Amino acid sequence: MIDLNNRSNKKELLDNDGIPFADIQQNMKELNRVNTLLGGHTITIKGVKKIIKNTHPKKLLTICEIGCGGGDNLIAINKWCNKQDISVQFIGIDIKQACIDFAKVQCKRLDAVWIKNDYAAVTFSNTKPDIIFSSLFCHHFNEDALMQMLQWMKNNCKKGFFINDLHRHPLAYYSIKIITSIFSNSYLVKNDAPLSVARGFKKAEWTQLLTHSNVINYTLQWQWAFRYLITYSHERK
Repeated sequence: MIDLNNRSNKKELLDNDGIPFADIQQNMKELNRVNTLLGGHTITIKGVKKIIKNTHPKKLLTICEIGCGGGDNLIAINKWCNKQDISVQFIGIDIKQACIDFAKVQCKRLDAVWIKNDYAAVTFSNTKPDIIFSSLFCHHFNEDALMQMLQWMKNNCKKGFFINDLHRHPLAYYSIKIITSIFSNSYLVKNDAPLSVARGFKKAEWTQLLTHSNVINYTLQWQWAFRYLITYSHERK
């Protein structure tokens, strides 16, 4: 039995350099399938809705994802925005060139700008995005780096930011370990999916991180399946 009382500090395979593009591509395809089947994209759309408060934006909405991977979250948001008749443009930021290359192909119908860089090195010279978000990204970082990320997201968004990430829990860990061992064809997914859960955060840990990052106007909600949705708005609630 794994001890999940404390976060794992073991590095995920995907965080290493030199992974073949075909392996990254298979990893992103399978993660998109998991996000779709287990409601991850639904949670991401909830984050957008909470920040715009279910009102129809009168102007073009700009949404930025840090750690965008293959862009599957942006595709899901774009589909929802189209149904709501919301004009939207995207900014995708990822440090891996392979992810950006894959996203450009996957998201060729989106109005999007792609940036290959460490998100922390990105500055918005013209207009800040209305919304910044991350999905399954925060658990890659230690606590100090994550507090810097929270402050960066807060300082660089016009309306607010949200985070969709994993809840560290034994049921989540062993469930995804069994599922990926049976159905996954990716060694990256088989290794990193359960490890991602072991690197996730519990509610008390999120509360402490947000407080220490001086993020005040936020909501923290548990979501199925074993995720947390954190939303921050510059407007007072």
